[in-house]
Amino acid sequence: MLNTPWLSRLSLLVVGMLFSVYAHAQLSQTVKGQILDADSEQSIIGASILVVGSEPLLGTTTEIDGSFRLEGVPVGRHSLLISSIGYEDAYIHELEVGSGKEVVLNIPLTESLIRIDEVVVSAERLNGSPTNDMATVSARSFSVEQTKRYAAAINDPARMAMSFAGVASGNDESNEIIIRGNSPRGVLWRMEGIEIPHPNHFSEQGATGGGISALSVNMLSNSDFFISAFPAEYGNAVSGVFDLKLRNGNNDRREYALQFGALGLDLAAEGPIGQAGGASYLVNYRYSTLGILNAMGLEITDGNTNFQDIAFKLHSPSRNGHLSLWGMGAISGQKFVEADEEFDYSSDRAVLGLNHRRNFKNAYLETILSYAISKESDIGYFLPADFEYTERFVNSSWRASILYNRKFNARHSLRLGAIGSRLAYDFEDSEEQRGERFVGVQEDGSTNSYQAYAQWKSRLGINLHLTGGIHALLLGLDNQLSIEPRLGLRWNFQPGQVLSAGFGRHSRIENLAVYFGRVQDQTTNEFSQPNTSLPLGGATHAVLGYEWRFAPRWRLQTEVYYQELDNVPVASPWISSQFVQAATASWINAESGYVTDSVFADGSGRNYGLEVTLEKFFTDGWYLLATTSLYRSLYTPQDGNEYPTRFDGRFVTNFLAGREWTVGRAGTNLLGLNIRMNLSGGNRVTPIDLDASRQAGFTVRDFSRPFADQLPNYFRTDIRISYRRNKAKSSTVWSLDIQNATNRKNVFTQFYSGFQDRIISTYQLGLIPVLNWRLEF
Repeated sequence: MLNTPWLSRLSLLVVGMLFSVYAHAQLSQTVKGQILDADSEQSIIGASILVVGSEPLLGTTTEIDGSFRLEGVPVGRHSLLISSIGYEDAYIHELEVGSGKEVVLNIPLTESLIRIDEVVVSAERLNGSPTNDMATVSARSFSVEQTKRYAAAINDPARMAMSFAGVASGNDESNEIIIRGNSPRGVLWRMEGIEIPHPNHFSEQGATGGGISALSVNMLSNSDFFISAFPAEYGNAVSGVFDLKLRNGNNDRREYALQFGALGLDLAAEGPIGQAGGASYLVNYRYSTLGILNAMGLEITDGNTNFQDIAFKLHSPSRNGHLSLWGMGAISGQKFVEADEEFDYSSDRAVLGLNHRRNFKNAYLETILSYAISKESDIGYFLPADFEYTERFVNSSWRASILYNRKFNARHSLRLGAIGSRLAYDFEDSEEQRGERFVGVQEDGSTNSYQAYAQWKSRLGINLHLTGGIHALLLGLDNQLSIEPRLGLRWNFQPGQVLSAGFGRHSRIENLAVYFGRVQDQTTNEFSQPNTSLPLGGATHAVLGYEWRFAPRWRLQTEVYYQELDNVPVASPWISSQFVQAATASWINAESGYVTDSVFADGSGRNYGLEVTLEKFFTDGWYLLATTSLYRSLYTPQDGNEYPTRFDGRFVTNFLAGREWTVGRAGTNLLGLNIRMNLSGGNRVTPIDLDASRQAGFTVRDFSRPFADQLPNYFRTDIRISYRRNKAKSSTVWSLDIQNATNRKNVFTQFYSGFQDRIISTYQLGLIPVLNWRLEF
C-alpha cells in the first residue's frame, strides 16, 4: 500500500521544483510589506496575500510583526487580494512589478463589525479612498504611480492634483492650485504628520506653490489630498491640504535609480543600515538647469536659471514602534545681467524632522520634532532710472507635535493631538531711487502659534460612519484664537452607493509679513504697524456627496458645496491710486505676497459649486478619469457690493485616459500612452480704462468693476508616452511628456502699451517636450 503522506510530500516537492524552474526562466521580483489595522496601526498576524489569477497560485501570510514577503512574482501588472479573519478584504489592482526594484507595500485593513460563526460580513476597501481613516468627504488618496503616469503631472503631486474635480490652475509657470475658487494661499502642506514650507522651487513670498516641485517622486509613498471640510487634525488651512508621506527605504537590499532628462539629473539610493531586515535609508538628489530647454529653442526663462534639491529618510523599527529622521533641502535661483539692468533672485527652503512612534495595545503615541526655514530674495538694479530694490524674507520655525490614537473596539476610536510652533522671521522690503529710500517692511523677531485637536470616529453600523471633532488655533502675536468644529458622515445605504456629508470651520495664519507692514503718517512722518492685531481669516465649509460604484472598478461621484469666508483683509479707506482703489480691494484676490498698508478684516466671500467625477480605475491595462466642476467664487469688499473674485473661472473640465500594452518577445516590457485634455474658464481681470490709460501712458484699470472681464477660455492637451524594458537585474524607462501638445496660445493677462497705443495680451507656455530616461537597478 502506498504511503499517502510521503507521496503528497513528493508531489509537492516536484511541483515546487517545476515552479522554481519556471520562475527562473522568466523575469520576476519580490513584493513585500506590512499589513496593519487601519485604526490602531497594530500589526495583523496571519493575514493572507494572494496574487489574483496567478498559475500556480502565488501567496503568503504575514509574520508576527505583520510583515510579508512574496518572492517570484513575474514582472508586469498584478492584482493582490489581502484578507484576514475579522477584517474587511482589501484589493490592490494592477500593481506594477518591475525587475529593477522590489515592490514595498503598507496596507491597512478595516476591522469588520459582525462575525457569525467565524464567517465575516465584510466589504472591499475601495480604490481612491483616503489613507486617513477619519476622512469622510472631499478627500482622496493618490499613489506614486499616478503621479508618474498622469500626463502633465511631470512627477509633481500638485500638477497631478490639477486633474481632480474642484481644482484649477491659474498659471502654467506655477504649480499653485485654485481649490473650489479659493486663493492658492489657503493650501496647507504637511509631510510625515507635520506642517512644512511648501516643497517647490521658484516661489514667491506668501505663495504655496512654485514653478517645479522640490520633492522627487522617488521619495513619496501613498498620500492624501483634501479639498474641503477636512478632519480635525488639520489646521492652519482654509482651502486644501496635501498630506505627504515619505516611504521607507528597502531594508533587505541596496537599490539605485538614475534619471536624466530635459529637467536635469535625478539620483536615488536606498538600502539596509546594518543587518538586513531592520533599519533602512533612502536618499534622493536632483540637479537641473532650465538652460537645457532654452538651448532647445524653448525660451522658458530669461537669464541663468538653476535648481537643485536633496531629500532623505532614515528609518529604524523597534519591537514597539519606530524612529525616523527625515529631511529635504532645495535651492533655486535666477540671475539676469545686461548693460543697464541686473537682478538676482533666489528661493531656498529646508526642513528636518524626527518622528518617534510608540505602540501600545490598540493605541499608539507619536511625537514629532521639526525645524524648517525658507528664504526668498530678490535684488534688482536699473541704471537708467537709478533705481534699486531689495526684497528679502526669511521664515523659520521650530515645531513639536504629539498625537495619541486609541482604538476602543471595531466601532469607536479617538485621536488627540497638540502642536506648538515657534515662528521666527527676518523681513526687508525697501526701494531706493536717486538717494530717496522707502521701507515697506523691515522687521525681525519671533512669535508662537498653538494648535490642539480631538476627533472621534464612530461606526454606528456596518454601513454608517460618523466622525466629529474640534480644532483650536491660537496665534501668539496678539492672542488671536479660532475654535473650529468639524463633522463628517458616510452612509453606504445601498451596495455600491454612498451618501457623504461634511461640515467644518477652518482658519489660517497670514503670511507674517502682512502683520508687520509699515505705514507712514503723512503729517508726522512717523511709522506704525497697524496690522499686528489682524484677526485670523476663516472659512466655513459644508459639503454633500453621492458616490455610485455602478460596475466593478468604475465609480460616479458628485459633490455640492458651499463655503463662507470671513475676516478677509480689505484695504484702508485712504488708499486710492491708479493701481488700487480701497472700495473694491480685498486680500481674497491675492495669489501670494504681502501688503505694506494698513488693512481691516471686514471683508467676506463665498464659494459654491457642483462637481461630477466619472472614473474607471486602472484595471485590464487602462483607466479613465473625467471631471466637471461648475462653480462661483464671489467676494464683498469695503463698499458692501458683491463681485467675482480673481479665481471665479466658472467651470473646469478634465479628461484623462491611459492605455498600457505588454510588449516584447517574453511579454515583460510595458508600453504606455496617456492623454489629458483640460478646458476651463479663462483668468478674470479688472477691465482696462483705455482713455485713462492713453492719458497716463500706462495701464489704468477701472476698479469700479473689479474682475468683471474674463479672458478667453483656457484649453490644453498633454500627452505622455512611456516604455519600460525589464531585464534580469534592472529596468529602464523612456518617457516623453508633451505639454500643450497643440501649442495652444492661452491668454495669461492683458496690459496697455503706450508705445503701440493698444491693449496687448501676454500668453502662457506653448508646446514643451520633456524627455526622460530612467534606470532602476
